[in-house]
Amino acid sequence: MSIPPQPPSSPQPYPPSGPYGQPGQPGYPGQPGPAAPYGGQQGWYPPPQKTNVPAIVAFVMSLVCAVPTVPLVLGLVALSQIRKTGEKGKGLAIAAIVIHAVSLAFIVLLLVLGLSGALGDGASPRLDTNGQVTTPGSSDVQDIRKGDCFNTDDDLAKTQEQEGTQARFSVRTVPCDQPHEGEAYDVFNLENGTFPGEDKVIAIAEEKCGGKALTDYVGKASKLPKTLEVFYYYPQASSWTLGDREVTCFLGTANGTSTGSARSTGS
Repeated sequence: MSIPPQPPSSPQPYPPSGPYGQPGQPGYPGQPGPAAPYGGQQGWYPPPQKTNVPAIVAFVMSLVCAVPTVPLVLGLVALSQIRKTGEKGKGLAIAAIVIHAVSLAFIVLLLVLGLSGALGDGASPRLDTNGQVTTPGSSDVQDIRKGDCFNTDDDLAKTQEQEGTQARFSVRTVPCDQPHEGEAYDVFNLENGTFPGEDKVIAIAEEKCGGKALTDYVGKASKLPKTLEVFYYYPQASSWTLGDREVTCFLGTANGTSTGSARSTGS
């Protein structure tokens, strides 16, 4: 009777894998797996880059029309700091500088135009069928006609002390029965050609404004009130190049206003 041989021993099976594998795979249980590749997540992040505070403030102030030049200065300071620190906000700083510079330029332009009178003073005056002003309105100095009464922002008293004072470009024409500072009694043009010089222009204006033109307007027998004096608008070298040749003679009140026309009935 023989004894059957023992079946060969079975090799030990690998331990079963869990649904997500074993720690340390692909090695055996308890053995560490390969190290994480170089450059993988190490648990450190660079700090977030900050936006420069003066750049933010400059931009906001430029939008709300803050104190003049402050946004401009802050923008320049911000650009200097950003170059040193590497902060964000360069675009805000540049925008603040540009916006405020444009705003300042616009304000300066308005001031210049306002002081010169180029912006005018509203609608044109209304005239009746005889050409007399019935409703006040803004007129260019070159549009003043003989017989027009007007008010001006020019200081006529200062003009008495200094010849050649720069006049504004516009006046406010009013009916002569309303208080006014000036009344035009003659308008004439100088001859074309090169600008003869300010002294020559003044000499011509004084001669024509103080002679027959005045007596024809107020009458030979009339005696003007002491408050009225002779003034005139005349072209300067700058306006001459633009075609200005007109001299406007007018009776003006250096201090205060007058009411009614100095024109004689027959003129």
